[in-house]
Amino acid sequence: MALPALVLLAAMLVWGVVAAAGQIRCVDAARVGARAAARGDPDAVALALQAAPAGASVELAEEGGTVRVTVEAPCLGPGRLGSVLSLTLTATAAAQREDEIAPLASPYQRAVSARIW
Repeated sequence: MALPALVLLAAMLVWGVVAAAGQIRCVDAARVGARAAARGDPDAVALALQAAPAGASVELAEEGGTVRVTVEAPCLGPGRLGSVLSLTLTATAAAQREDEIAPLASPYQRAVSARIW
């Protein structure tokens, strides 16, 4: 009777570690994207997607002199409980612009989104 409970506990602990690692990758990806966008790199979203976990989506928003990158990624639960215990991991990073850019159609806000599968 105790063995199935121990197996379930071990699976949940491993899933917790996997979810924590995915969250760290989301934070890193958001920081990479924000730094790149602050420097004026046109590939900031692509760089963030490279650092993000599989299935992540990246949103880049510019408002005034600030860029904000949000990374969201799914984290499925273990085994057959995957759909029940799934989480959405989210991280956001912001940075001040370091370069001067040409005025956009709307000088106050621009948004770019991407998703990789």
